[in-house]
Amino acid sequence: MKVSKYYLAGLAAFFIWGFFSLVLKPLKSYPSLDILFYRVFSCAVLMLIVSLLFRRKTGRTNRELFKSMPSSQKRKIVWLTLGGGVFLTANWFSFIFVMNHISIKAASFAYMVCPIMTTVLAFFILQEKLSKWQWAAVLLSVFSCLLLSFHNLSDTFYSLVVALSYALYLVSQRRNNDLDKFLSLTFQTVFSALLLLPFYPHYSGPLPAEPFFYNSILVIAIVFTIIPLFLNVYALKGVNSSTIGILLYINPIINFILAIVYFHEQVHGLQIAAYGLILLSIIIFNEQYIFRKKDRVVE
Repeated sequence: MKVSKYYLAGLAAFFIWGFFSLVLKPLKSYPSLDILFYRVFSCAVLMLIVSLLFRRKTGRTNRELFKSMPSSQKRKIVWLTLGGGVFLTANWFSFIFVMNHISIKAASFAYMVCPIMTTVLAFFILQEKLSKWQWAAVLLSVFSCLLLSFHNLSDTFYSLVVALSYALYLVSQRRNNDLDKFLSLTFQTVFSALLLLPFYPHYSGPLPAEPFFYNSILVIAIVFTIIPLFLNVYALKGVNSSTIGILLYINPIINFILAIVYFHEQVHGLQIAAYGLILLSIIIFNEQYIFRKKDRVVE
């Protein structure tokens, strides 16, 4: 069975994100906004350093490419890049808040809903086509999420905010393929930092003094932000938004397992059944990669 490098990149991104709670949950004593501030500022600085010191040739090439584009294409790139920064900022804050102040299961539920939103948005906005098997997988996912909502009704609103913000990011970035992906991601992160900077003096808490906080933020910035985000946007070059959306289910499944095994959160039989159906929907949606002998590989 052969799969494309873009598909593997998307798979790796969501596998990494599945373990985010291991480093984020220990920071629950810190305000969500503080975690967001330092996460975004750290990412912006690190990505600028990498771009300016190690990717100068790529920067010059993309600058010349951008200059040669017609005005309509330039506007499209600017709006998609800046809009992506807004969606990312909203997603990061809402996810941190839900993870640390609601529950890991609520955060997991957000990413159960997100693939459905992504698939539907991609169908209507990007006109992405789905096979009968893939539509069956989407319907099975909807049913699973309805089962989960019965035990998490009070958290549904928070989950929907997290889900919608990332679904909009995925769909918008599917069309943002004109410039280098790492460079676009750098612009988005820097833009996110600039958006947050005016709020920092008024809404940040006391300056953290513990080295543990800064070490954790560094791990979050590199391992759980820059690397998986780059893998994610790279995957969008060769895999459609609907497939990426379904691969997203890997994240909440790992989160759910950690919530039970590591964080000892209480679960119900209905929730276990719903997550089992989600796993089945992933297999059905990706049957072309799993069961077909001859695969078309996107290089």
